[in-house]
Amino acid sequence: MALSMHKESKQHQMDSSKYVRYTPEQVEALERVYSECPKPSSMRRQQLIRECPILSNIEPKQIKVWFQNRRCREKQRKEASRLQTVNRKLTAMNKLLMEENDRLQKQVSQLVYENGYMRTQLQSASTATTDTSCESVVMSGQHQQQQNPTPQHPQRDASNPAGLLAIAEETLAEFLSKATGTAVDWVQMIGMKPGPDSIGIVAVSRNCSGVAARACGLVSLEPTKVAEILKDRPSWFRDCRCLDVLSAIPAGNGGTIELIYMQTYAPTTLASARDFWTLRYTTSLEDGSLVICERSLTTTTGGPPGPPASSFIRAEMLPSGYLIRPCEGGGSIIHIVDHVDLDAWSVPEVLRPLYESSKILAQKTTVAALRHIRQIAQETSGEIQYGGGRQPAVLRTFSQRLCRGFNDAVNGFVDDGWSLMGSDGVEDVTIVINSSPSKFLGSQYNASTMFPTFGGGVLCAKASMLLQNVPPALLVRFLREHRSEWADYGVDAYSAACLKASPYEVPCARPGGFPSSQVILPLAHTVEHEEFLEVVRLEGHAFSPEDVALTRDMYLLQLCSGVDENAAGACAQLVFAPIDESFADDAPLLPSGFRVIPLDPKTDGPAAATRTLDLASTLEVGPGGARQANEADLNNYNLRSVLTIAFQFTFENHVRDNVAAMARQYVRSVMASVQRVAMAIAPSRLNSHMGLKPLPGSPEALTLARWICRSYRIHTGAELLRVDSQGGDAVLKQLWNHSDAIMCCSLKTNASPVFTFANQAGLDMLETTLVALQDIMLDKILDEAGRKILCSEFSKIMQQGFAYLPAGICTSSMARPVSYEQAIAWKVLNDEDSNHCLAFMFINWSFV
Repeated sequence: MALSMHKESKQHQMDSSKYVRYTPEQVEALERVYSECPKPSSMRRQQLIRECPILSNIEPKQIKVWFQNRRCREKQRKEASRLQTVNRKLTAMNKLLMEENDRLQKQVSQLVYENGYMRTQLQSASTATTDTSCESVVMSGQHQQQQNPTPQHPQRDASNPAGLLAIAEETLAEFLSKATGTAVDWVQMIGMKPGPDSIGIVAVSRNCSGVAARACGLVSLEPTKVAEILKDRPSWFRDCRCLDVLSAIPAGNGGTIELIYMQTYAPTTLASARDFWTLRYTTSLEDGSLVICERSLTTTTGGPPGPPASSFIRAEMLPSGYLIRPCEGGGSIIHIVDHVDLDAWSVPEVLRPLYESSKILAQKTTVAALRHIRQIAQETSGEIQYGGGRQPAVLRTFSQRLCRGFNDAVNGFVDDGWSLMGSDGVEDVTIVINSSPSKFLGSQYNASTMFPTFGGGVLCAKASMLLQNVPPALLVRFLREHRSEWADYGVDAYSAACLKASPYEVPCARPGGFPSSQVILPLAHTVEHEEFLEVVRLEGHAFSPEDVALTRDMYLLQLCSGVDENAAGACAQLVFAPIDESFADDAPLLPSGFRVIPLDPKTDGPAAATRTLDLASTLEVGPGGARQANEADLNNYNLRSVLTIAFQFTFENHVRDNVAAMARQYVRSVMASVQRVAMAIAPSRLNSHMGLKPLPGSPEALTLARWICRSYRIHTGAELLRVDSQGGDAVLKQLWNHSDAIMCCSLKTNASPVFTFANQAGLDMLETTLVALQDIMLDKILDEAGRKILCSEFSKIMQQGFAYLPAGICTSSMARPVSYEQAIAWKVLNDEDSNHCLAFMFINWSFV
């Protein structure tokens, strides 16, 4: 009997460690606990056994094993799901790459054919020796032109749907040839490598009319949802001011033809805004793909004329659009093409790179569309979790409102209520006012909370300036992280007072302000971390008891974007607006901030053919004339960028002039601080590159520097530089780093003198680069008095060799006035004592 009981006890112990088959009711009870706590403690498991009678026959150790297995199955399920997702992405990306490879093979075949045809033509032209053969060549060309005539579109209007449908079908064919064919010579953008987690395949145009960009990508949204998002352009295109569908006509295959008028913002205060009058065609293809294509309606294409707009320059959209193809396993493959002609000749020459750069178009429009769709896809799938209790759509709206408010301030459209205020005699800062804030802020906001009933409005002080040698991303990152280096706490306090019922009564900044510090509280960021939305808490510190009331903590809603230095053509921006500590979703925002846009130089021209004896050749070409391997890095520091500043303030009518004076003084102070920061940042970057490539070493640059110093000593009897050693490049280094602005211009009797060389101080004074220096003429920087003095002293310079010029004012390439205490002009002689060029030295110069 005892032996039998012992065997049963042993068998029971063995059974407790074996697999237990749970009933459906037991599994349901365990799943409920697992959903609340996937890893319960020992006490929680024992409590579960006591509270659930159906689990009373199960040992605590078995329940522990069940939870371990359940967690393991969940982990395996997630990993399997992740691998399936990656596999779908790789399959779709492989399909895209194969299509891209096919397109490139077609392009290669086309180029080979064109090369063979041109070679045949050249050989036939070289053998032609009589006029009759030349005539035959001309006649054959005319015959070929007759076989391929230039398409002429008859005038079509909105009253003729068939005519609009013909335009739509032509637009569709041209768009598809760009998206999947070889109609445009595409070159892949640097840094945009394809992969399962990349934004997609991004390319820009080369040698085509206007500027164009193309992108292919994969998103986990259905084609109809993608089409809906892309057609809502103001939701993702930050430069879109408005988009109005003026007419919609149904077409075949369930398609739609729409006539659209769109206005876009100007990126800086130095240029006019653009508008577009387009036809948009939405249809589906036989393979189930959706197509949204668009083009401008002009006198060439036909169609009805668009609405007039006096404040805008009409730009042209060449066939562009979106090809959205369903993907196996869900999601969509998107092809985006943007092709526009922004009429670059209507802007100042220094700004034309903004309108001639396909990289800038790609970042602002093409890549922005892909990123927005990808962001919404990840928000929809729950991959992105935001804190603070804010919905993703609300946070996106905050970002859009900050950008839109800043763009409105920069552009200052008359139909928004903006009007120009008189200046103080210096045109560096523009002041505009808006006395109809309800229209400016929108009808959804209560203007009475920001503006007293006895009158007031919004005042904006804005300015633009040219920067050199500083990457936009680096500058904006510094401005974000070191606000105390440029901001004034007193002005921030005045800006924050607009949110209070009783506004701050001191409409000016205190000299020096109050010491303050900032704490950045992250709120949201985009998928690739190219944009940050955050709350900034400004903590003031008082020195005296009377300052305590003015040094309360303040809060800013801030948007920072474009801080990746490796993003080609990206615009860097820092925009902020004062808010309350607990701001509502519909809180009014009055944005201010900075925008820095790189000026991408045109490199299509034959630079080598126009190279002169100047330092540009030294900094761009190494000894022997060979381009350096790190050319792309070295070019970063001599590229220019445009900085635009706009600060908005509320005012009461009786103190409007005081607020305007404060705003003008504050913006000038901020500009000076930014220049100081830029100068502090630039040398470190310049010196780091010079470690890779020693500063000037070409024989031409050394020769020019020696000629400049030798001629100065011959004519004036004094030494221009103090060089301990005449060997190597010591003369050139000292000349380049001289504190006064030294520059040379051509000496031609039959043409206007143009600059051929300037040292670092000279480039800073002219606000240009070595590459763009040769586009500046001497008579453009001198004012009328300076030109008269130079003309009167010119004969003396040519006879005596030099002349002293009195103090005066000149103008930089950005039209900023520059004062100097004295200038010296002298002839530069070559080794044969012949006149080579004319040199100037501007002593103690400064911006007015």
